[in-house]
Amino acid sequence: MNQNPTPKRNQQFRKKPDYLILLFTLVIVIGVFLFLRDAFQGEVATLNATELVTAANANHIEEITYTPVGGDNISLVEVKGTFRRTSGSANFYGTVNFETIITIEQATTVFEIVETNGGSTSIVPRSGVTIWTVLINLVPMILVIVVLFIIFRNANSQNSRAFDFAKNRAKLNREKSVTFKDVAGADEEKQEMEELIDFLKTPKKYVDMGARIPKGVLLVGSPGTGKTLLARAVAGEANVPFFSISGSDFVEMFVGVGASRVRDLFKVAKENSPCIIFIDEIDAVGRQRGAGLGGGHDEREQTLNQLLVEMDGFTTNMGIIIMAATNRPDVLDPALLRPGRFDRQITISLPDVRGREAILKVHARNKKLDPKIKLGEFAHRIPGFSGADIENLLNEAALLAARDNRTLIAEQDMDEAIDRVMMGPAKKSRKYSASEKKTVAYHEAGHAVIGLKLEGANIVQKVTIIPRGRAGGYNLMTPGEEKFLETKQSLTARITSYLGGRVAEETVFDTVTTGAYNDFQMATQIARAMVTEYGMSDLGPIQYESSGGNVFLGRDYFKEKNFSDQVAHEIDKEVRHIITSCFEKAREIITTHRDLLDLIAKYLIEVETLTKADIEEIVETGKLSWWQEKKDTNGNEA
Repeated sequence: MNQNPTPKRNQQFRKKPDYLILLFTLVIVIGVFLFLRDAFQGEVATLNATELVTAANANHIEEITYTPVGGDNISLVEVKGTFRRTSGSANFYGTVNFETIITIEQATTVFEIVETNGGSTSIVPRSGVTIWTVLINLVPMILVIVVLFIIFRNANSQNSRAFDFAKNRAKLNREKSVTFKDVAGADEEKQEMEELIDFLKTPKKYVDMGARIPKGVLLVGSPGTGKTLLARAVAGEANVPFFSISGSDFVEMFVGVGASRVRDLFKVAKENSPCIIFIDEIDAVGRQRGAGLGGGHDEREQTLNQLLVEMDGFTTNMGIIIMAATNRPDVLDPALLRPGRFDRQITISLPDVRGREAILKVHARNKKLDPKIKLGEFAHRIPGFSGADIENLLNEAALLAARDNRTLIAEQDMDEAIDRVMMGPAKKSRKYSASEKKTVAYHEAGHAVIGLKLEGANIVQKVTIIPRGRAGGYNLMTPGEEKFLETKQSLTARITSYLGGRVAEETVFDTVTTGAYNDFQMATQIARAMVTEYGMSDLGPIQYESSGGNVFLGRDYFKEKNFSDQVAHEIDKEVRHIITSCFEKAREIITTHRDLLDLIAKYLIEVETLTKADIEEIVETGKLSWWQEKKDTNGNEA
């Protein structure tokens, strides 16, 4: 359950003015109603018995009625009517209303005089007060009160929101919806988090040892690696209040709002300690401070200053732990990362093959998979996939199975889902000409032959000439085992594999196409890195350039040139030498295994997609049995 944590006393403080405003409104409405009722009735004169008889004798009374007061047995009556005033008043000349209470004998005398003069007389029996009379009198006033109450309530709500503008927007989560069972592929990271959870549950053990639990933990990693999921799992395991907020929720266009929200967040957290505060995408508010345009600083810096003060202002025994997530730690302010604020920085990297398999099993728990599917094999085919990519992969497979009205997710659904996630949906409506189809088939077959026959090359998992995205076809090639270090041999093997498509085009058609532009891009990038970053050339172990790594772990956007033009010329020569030698190696392999190239291209033209098992059968037997059986069956039926 998510709710905005607001102290009860603040709620009660705002309720009291509501009642006062309502009471004040009621008094004003009733007063206005009575005033308007009297005003609409016009001027009413009060006459005594003598003045009434005098007016009657002077033939000034035009109309008169009387009503017994208290019943017929009472000698008093209420007399009402109109008369013409021609003198005795400095302010009025003409007809005026009057009313008075006289005895019944006096009223009889006046009535006789008025009747003699031709005036109008009438006797109105006294009627009791009914519910309809009360309602008729009260309904207008009730309607006015309701309308004004709605207006005041809306206005008060607007005012409350105006005051709440500076309140924090953190969501309080007390439910145990996510636990460590839902987090896979991050065993070391979970172990670090378990220590924080143990402190929240049993802080005395650490205090007795004189240990200081980290005040803050910064989760760093590429998008989709599970930073937010790990934070939610910590909240579920710790069973303590968990306040989650985005870094962008602190920053507003109004000066001081962000700092006020930071203060309010920590105030509420102290009232609910022990607890966890999680700030997602903290780089939105925690960027490095510096002079802005004109030498001033912006609202974001004020917010960051307040965050720094709050993080360093509470003591360790308060039981408040701050967790934050970012994929750009390089842009964070150094003061935010120092010990005493974010003491620990935990980098959540992409999962290895075992991690990918574990993540597949987690997300497959609510999926209906074919028992024949081996998740371990699919884990080997998706190197570089993050947890979010794997979840999307299984979701795509489930959508494909449902689209075909099947009850189980089959292997072909997983295969297609991998292709969709990596390259996009297949464009089967795009039709090649016969010559283009043959060219693409030989291009992809060239990549496959290099992968099959070059020592140290990646394993060919799939070859297709079905267009996807901007590619006319592609090879899925994965390393035989997880590697964290690349050797010079493995890098040159990758370059040779990229160049296999162009070599096949030259060998078969004695011409070239634009289909290898991406292959050249990747091959040149690897070759240049070998020379300028890895020291794998005759220039020696010198690093001339540095890409800075993954942009989401702090890559610089610009490379600084720290070498002369002569060295740049030598670098170009070395890069060209590596590319040329790999190209010649690819030509040698393609020429030697031309028969295999023709076979793979032939079956690609016919079936368009070859799996790892299909390629292995072609290499061993030179045939594709299932396709031959299908052609024989179709021939017999014909």
